[in-house]
Amino acid sequence: MEPRTIGPLRVHVRGGEDHRGGGDGPAILLCHGFGAPGEDLVSLCRVIDAGRGVRWFFPEAPLEVEVGPGMRGRAWWDIGMDRLMTLLMRGDIDGAMKRLDEVPEGLAPARDALAETVEVLVKDHGVRRDRLVVGGFSQGAMVTTELVTHLREPFAGLAVLSGTRLGGDRWQAGLDAVGERLAAFISHGRRDPLLPFGRAEILRDMMTAAKARVTWVPHGGAHEIPPVVVNGLGTFAQARLGGA
Repeated sequence: MEPRTIGPLRVHVRGGEDHRGGGDGPAILLCHGFGAPGEDLVSLCRVIDAGRGVRWFFPEAPLEVEVGPGMRGRAWWDIGMDRLMTLLMRGDIDGAMKRLDEVPEGLAPARDALAETVEVLVKDHGVRRDRLVVGGFSQGAMVTTELVTHLREPFAGLAVLSGTRLGGDRWQAGLDAVGERLAAFISHGRRDPLLPFGRAEILRDMMTAAKARVTWVPHGGAHEIPPVVVNGLGTFAQARLGGA
């Protein structure tokens, strides 16, 4: 099924009454990670039991990037892969993590593109923010956390799969503004070699300090979405979307 253009982004649409996003049911929007193909997370709609009638939206990141010799993928912003890999290969984990405490130059444009797509979903596709769970994996989790904290919109829920804190404490003000209206699902692998487990704990603690209702799902894997996360996200989505 070909993606649709919704706002400024191409979006893969599944579920709903016609399995093509039809109807006015609740919705889940998930953003893929850095370097992945645009349809990377689409298969999740077949394995996550979020309830009947749920519509699924999988936006493609706006940038095309090189992720290896002859290999292309998509990104929400350019992370400077060459520089980051050099730091990691040198064993300079502190240097690599300091980069995550910077505000990426392309973060705001990516956030704004995603916000516009959400606005079009609301206006033209019958999506309601209070019946929409937003989230993503890795970089996709970061851009949706940025969206929530910038708009100060709680949505129905926020799903952070193997994400991390960006820009130090800059998200805290937005989290405090949303406060207990925010329900968040956070998962992370203890053996994640790219985004250390401890940084996910920091993000969890930021949300907890803001009185958000956090569902915390640590697991023994690496940078991945294992069955425990699939099952946990389904339970979270059903609770937040009213059982669909």
